Order: sequence, then structure tokens, then C-alpha cells
Amino acid sequence: MRAADGAHAADAADAADAAAVRRVVAAAFGDERPLLVRLLDELDRTERVVASLVAEVDGAVVGHVQLSRSWVDARERLVEVVVLSPLSVHPDVQRTGVGSALLAAAVEVARAAAEPAVFLEGSPAYYGERGWQRASSLGFTRPSARIPDAAFQVVLLVDDLPRGALVYCDAFWALDCVGLRDPFLAEIEERFAD
Repeated sequence: MRAADGAHAADAADAADAAAVRRVVAAAFGDERPLLVRLLDELDRTERVVASLVAEVDGAVVGHVQLSRSWVDARERLVEVVVLSPLSVHPDVQRTGVGSALLAAAVEVARAAAEPAVFLEGSPAYYGERGWQRASSLGFTRPSARIPDAAFQVVLLVDDLPRGALVYCDAFWALDCVGLRDPFLAEIEERFAD
């Protein structure tokens, strides 16, 4: 939605938004679009979706973000957390604040639902500017070595979350949507080498 002051806001997606969400994901991700649309379908089918939010401009869906159930495998116990994926903004409105609004709304939804943390894989430059931190620096372990350490990020919503390895839900693994594959993985690792 576009708020009265021109700022972007997000609302919960509903069944009527499904086709528009898939169009936005397809437009935002180019070559990866079939896989990410399948991921949305698989997460819905396995009932792992915690929240699905859309951003609209003039009544048209232009952005989408989803939170899905996953876990931290801590020594003491398995802890439920959420993973933010995918974040999609139609190319026509990228760099206008839609993505930032969706990220902020997703974190607020997670906070309101008493989720302890929100994890994601993504650009440390983009997400870092929006409050995300490198998860490994806080004691968490990546679910796959194919996720560059700099891209493994988190927003902690509680101080006492036990540390351990993030475990993605089954849909991410079934569709091979965890991390990157070479040669792109090697290029990204080289770019973010410490």
C-alpha cells in the first residue's frame, strides 16, 4: 500500500494476491524465477509460512516478502525461528523504498508474533544498512557452507536466544534453494573475503 504521506507500507497477503505475488517474484528474479515461484508453492503446501506480506502502489502488488518457519539447533533444545525469503520488488519500483518497507514490516510482524529471530541470506551491504547483522559474529552457524559467511544474517528480537546452527525447513532443501553454487559462489566468496 502507499500511505497517505507517500511512504511505503505492507499488508498481509491474501489468496487474491497469489497471482500478483508470483508475477512480482518472477519479474524480480529473472533466471531464478521458476525456482523461487516453486519455493513459494512448496512453502505453502508444507504449511511453513508464518507471514506473507505485500506492498502495493495504486492498488497493484509491487513487492512481496515471506517469513517461513525454521529452527536453530542449539545444544539445549531446538528453537523455532523464522527465515525471510524471498524478498521481491518489481524492477519498475526498485530503489524507491519498497524493499526497505517490506523488511521493516516483516521484522515487526515477527516481533509481534514473539519470534526470537529472523534470519536471511543476502547482500551484507543492502541488509546491513537496514539493521541486519552477520549471524556468525553472534554465535550462529550457517546451515550450509554454500552460504557465504557475510551473507548469513540475522535480526535478533530477544537477547537470550540459544546459539547453534540454523536449520532451514524442508522446502528450501528439496528445491536446492540454500546458498549458491559455483561458479557464482566462488565469485561472491572472493568479493566478500575478509
